[in-house]
Amino acid sequence: MPEQPPYLRIADELRRRIAEREWEPGDRLPSRAQIGQEYGVGDNVVRRAQELLISQGVLEGRAGSGTYVAEPRQRVRVVRSSAREQLSGSPFRADMKAVGRQGDWESRTEAKVPAPAEIARRLGIAEGELCVRTAYEFLADGRPVQLSTSWEPYDLTAGTLVVLPEGGPHAGAGVVNRMAEIGITVTHAVEQPEPRQATAEEASLLGIQKGALVTHIRRTYYSDQGRPVETADIVVPAALCEIVYEIPISRQPRTTSAPDRAGNSGEPR
Repeated sequence: MPEQPPYLRIADELRRRIAEREWEPGDRLPSRAQIGQEYGVGDNVVRRAQELLISQGVLEGRAGSGTYVAEPRQRVRVVRSSAREQLSGSPFRADMKAVGRQGDWESRTEAKVPAPAEIARRLGIAEGELCVRTAYEFLADGRPVQLSTSWEPYDLTAGTLVVLPEGGPHAGAGVVNRMAEIGITVTHAVEQPEPRQATAEEASLLGIQKGALVTHIRRTYYSDQGRPVETADIVVPAALCEIVYEIPISRQPRTTSAPDRAGNSGEPR
């Protein structure tokens, strides 16, 4: 069996000492040099161990102050479900209310942004065609817990009251309901989740360590004509949120089965 990397061994040791209450929530850990000397490893090994525990929510780093044992906090449940798109109000706010937290979001919209190659491919348009781009920061009790960047083809909504996702009379209504206002029926969405490390910008916005584990969800909404009407990149940090997929089940009506060889109809008696 290959030997465990040194930083994982140090992470396990730090986690054990926290579990045994040697360090309490809010306590400042010894310096990296002190920990490294104690375990006979270099500062870089201790740094990697601490970054791993920060990404898992066990520790938290404070710029210019050091590394501390994180206060226990409830992870936010993020529910992904097509059925929730039809509800009035915001599913995110409903999720937050269910765990006793205040849900909200901030957004920044830019119209007529040329589509990058990847976004153009997902929307089925030519690279450089104009889009409406909206960046979201979703907040729980005022703290960011999720990021999203949405792209919509500009020619789809230009000149209508729904051209700005967070502006006008239908602000915040969601893609499905906004598109319905201009006669477009959204029938389904496709999501592709994959784990990766947070970028420096994402880490800064979410208040997590650079390189911390996140789930990147590429979501695209389609109309009943098969046209992509919106695509988004959603970033969910593992330390702050858990993702739950809710799958609606349509129960099919029972049909009378054919008689078996003994002449039974198959119906219960």
